[in-house]
Amino acid sequence: MQNKITQLFKIKYPIIQGGMVWISGWKLASAVSNAGGLGLIGAGSMYPDILREHIQKCKKATDKPFGVNVPMLYPDIEKIINIIIEEGVKIVFTSAGNPKTWTAFLKEKGITVVHVVSSVKFALKAEESGVDAIVCEGFEAGGHNGREETTTLTLIPMVKEKVQIPIISAGGISSGKSMLAAMILGADGVQIGSRFAATFESSAHDNFKEKIIAVQDGDTQLTLKELAPVRLIKNKFYQDIQELYQQKATVLELKELLGRARAKKGMFQGDLNEGELEIGQVAGLIHQIKSAKEVLDEIVTEFEQLKKAVQLL
Repeated sequence: MQNKITQLFKIKYPIIQGGMVWISGWKLASAVSNAGGLGLIGAGSMYPDILREHIQKCKKATDKPFGVNVPMLYPDIEKIINIIIEEGVKIVFTSAGNPKTWTAFLKEKGITVVHVVSSVKFALKAEESGVDAIVCEGFEAGGHNGREETTTLTLIPMVKEKVQIPIISAGGISSGKSMLAAMILGADGVQIGSRFAATFESSAHDNFKEKIIAVQDGDTQLTLKELAPVRLIKNKFYQDIQELYQQKATVLELKELLGRARAKKGMFQGDLNEGELEIGQVAGLIHQIKSAKEVLDEIVTEFEQLKKAVQLL
């Protein structure tokens, strides 16, 4: 399955595992890379020394390419970047910030840079900054999302019309069927988060994994747009947010409710009531916790079968 993405990252399949906070540690990243995809360590929930430990463990667990996802609003961004360089990581996915800030510097160090966008406007800005590829993330995605509320189905072809660099589709993808749909629309590869969150290697708490496979249609919602739009499972914490909205809460009041470490409490520590539970709409199609290899193999098998079927039409 060779194309622009497999050639860019030197991987077997054009499937990237999302670098999710509190979920994407070295175990998950190495498992996905060993299975032929591209595993990403999620630096957004790691102190610099913890990130270094995960990178070193990942290098021992796989001889295949892997990368690090770096939210650029991270307070210790310079330390994070320096650790990535010192440890010899060759692939970096950046998000939540201006790609111009670090792209040139990283590329000078021989690092392949990919930036996450949610609109045509930001796709063009990322291409102009010199990134090697972009992740176009639709409104369906879990966690922090774009304000435009553009769905994957419309975002991919709109971006495809405007940019020349490779496109990785994200948001609502968990199967070979959805992977094929994204690539027919113009994507060169896919990034998958929620499906890999519900795997044995994911560092998410077992309570959260069980919650993911219990999610049904309508159980998630994008909220907190005044701070940073985020898609959450509707639990007690989510309902508390809605009650504040009904009281016409200020941004400060929303920040006070959010507080610190809500995502850690929910996804990593397993507090399903007071924690922030970030997952995509596609969780409604996830019914079983499996190994990362099983997930990837199933996606590839279904993709190849359906691709042949489409060619016969």
